[in-house]
Amino acid sequence: MTVGDAELLRMWDEVLRLSRVRAGEAVAVLTGPDSNPRYVRAAACAAQGLGAACCRIDLPQSGAAPLGGNAPAFEALKRADMVVDLMFLLHSPEQEEILAAGTRMLLAVEPPEILARMLPTDDDRRRVKAASAVLRKGRAFRAISAAGTDLACRIGSYPVLEEYGFADEPGRWDHWPSGFLATWPDEGSTNGVVVLDAGDIVFPFKSYVRAPVALTIEDGYVTRIEGGLDAAYLEDYMRGYDDPEAFAVSHLGWGLQPKARWTTLGLYDKAASIGMDGRAFYGNFLFSTGPNTEGGGTRTTACHIDFPMRNCSVSVDGRPMTRNGAVVPEDQRAGA
Repeated sequence: MTVGDAELLRMWDEVLRLSRVRAGEAVAVLTGPDSNPRYVRAAACAAQGLGAACCRIDLPQSGAAPLGGNAPAFEALKRADMVVDLMFLLHSPEQEEILAAGTRMLLAVEPPEILARMLPTDDDRRRVKAASAVLRKGRAFRAISAAGTDLACRIGSYPVLEEYGFADEPGRWDHWPSGFLATWPDEGSTNGVVVLDAGDIVFPFKSYVRAPVALTIEDGYVTRIEGGLDAAYLEDYMRGYDDPEAFAVSHLGWGLQPKARWTTLGLYDKAASIGMDGRAFYGNFLFSTGPNTEGGGTRTTACHIDFPMRNCSVSVDGRPMTRNGAVVPEDQRAGA
């Protein structure tokens, strides 16, 4: 599906309205060498159309620490009411300071047809908020599957990450497109086994698992990886960081976006998409390894892996959230 400039402008107008951009606010469009120029124009025009004062902050480099040493740009972003991130500032320490200043931030880097298909709605927010209310009160998390997954942990020490596609509250970060939630387990409490089955996804590999991979988890760390080529490849990748924290369990959650497609990853060149369909598709169990600093923890490592998994059953305090990959609570279902 081709998305024309007029449609792209309409989409940005809708998302910025959902993000509560209004007259008199300051909106900064953050760009880098790889930012989509059509997004730059559409985001700026939409912000100005809503009466906001808009500026573009273009950084000469992407990657690690793009704001390092650039005090003028850093201060300008902290003073903005909203930042539209078109360069992928995620996981930087500067982003956390910008959010702490009360600035809203929205990341958008996926191809335009994916943005159009997963244009966020108030219903996306409603369903994620309903799930978040359960997860925030929860103290026990469990995931099982017919493939052999049986994982349990305590939760409650860390906040809940909510992603529904727009940034409508001070200090809020979100990602268009999205539609999932997660939290980080209490330190040392995660035990069991996670079995990645054929068709499950591994990020950042942006690939589908071809044969089962069994991850044994003891006291919060992956201690054994068993299987065929996929298992050997995964283990070698993780060990390549020479960091024991690479094997720690990171966030756990489930997908709530019915407009996301499990198959989308296979339709794009790996450089074209960062895989938000895979992370958000309806009813997935999202398991991850690596850092917990995004949730306020102290465990840092450059190795972060997301494993969106199909056909799993997730429960919080014994209450089913998904069953065999289907969303269970009525208030989390699309159109409820």
